[in-house]
Amino acid sequence: MKRRTLVGSIAAAAAAAAAPGTTSPRRIGMSDVNRLNKRFAEIIASDHRHGGQLGIEQRAAALADEALNLQNAGSATQRVRSNLYASAAAFRSSAMWAAIDGRRYDIAKAHMREAQALAEMSGDQAIKFRIWSHAGTMYRHMGRPADAFAANDVARNLHLTRRDPLFASLGLARQGAIHGTAQDRTGTRRAFEQAQDAMLRADPADYRPVWMLAFYDQAELDSLALSAHLALGDYSTAEYHAHRCLSALRPHMIRSRAITTTRLAHAQLAQGAPDAATATAMKVPAEAATQHARVTRMLQEFGAALRATAPGTSTVQTWTEHTATWRMAA
Repeated sequence: MKRRTLVGSIAAAAAAAAAPGTTSPRRIGMSDVNRLNKRFAEIIASDHRHGGQLGIEQRAAALADEALNLQNAGSATQRVRSNLYASAAAFRSSAMWAAIDGRRYDIAKAHMREAQALAEMSGDQAIKFRIWSHAGTMYRHMGRPADAFAANDVARNLHLTRRDPLFASLGLARQGAIHGTAQDRTGTRRAFEQAQDAMLRADPADYRPVWMLAFYDQAELDSLALSAHLALGDYSTAEYHAHRCLSALRPHMIRSRAITTTRLAHAQLAQGAPDAATATAMKVPAEAATQHARVTRMLQEFGAALRATAPGTSTVQTWTEHTATWRMAA
């Protein structure tokens, strides 16, 4: 994938607008920003359906470059230019998230650095929050809780979280998931209690960006709690949050449903219920099982745990035959 370097992107975006010619330079306005925002909504929708795909990452990165190129395409007010930087940062953060979700961490870090620089130039607190919060999640998935705490703290310390309890809630819920990875039971419990309280205080009528509205709700809070309690080995509590999450997930959250279902299967198996766990795992769609890196890895781990827990049983045979159909469908 051809991508300009961070320095190249910023230098190009900061260059003088429009080469001299016989015609007047084009006027860049909020209609251009609005067009980009519609494309961003499409990226968000693709992410929730498919997640982690290289194609989503590449499209988001290309649209970030398109937003930057508009800086050079004509004259614009400072407000428009700030919005273009925010759009570029938003697209780059989606490229970052797709790489994280696909476990392409080195590439995700490169997207992160560029997104951070663009967000600073935009002055947009919400996109800064998204980028640093994603960074915390990335380090959590990499098993680096100290770095995850540090990145998530940057997001949580933005004044946006003091103004809007929903952003505060998301920051706290992700903090709780990191506490789970760090094996801190007290920190996990406290963070999720505070996250729940902040969510209840949030005003649904407040304006929030499309990426926030599209995913953060009670189901996502329970999803993060599920992840934390699985990491802690508190499997009955993990199962409780899994069922709550699945009952509240909105229809467009296809990727999230596959992840939650897989985690529920792990929680059930760890409680000594291989038949129920296998039946749960078999509900994961073949597309997610074979094309989403996180889901694929978790299902491979489930199969290994199942074979260790119930070797030579008909349940293992059922699972083996089921996964064979996934391979044929891939």
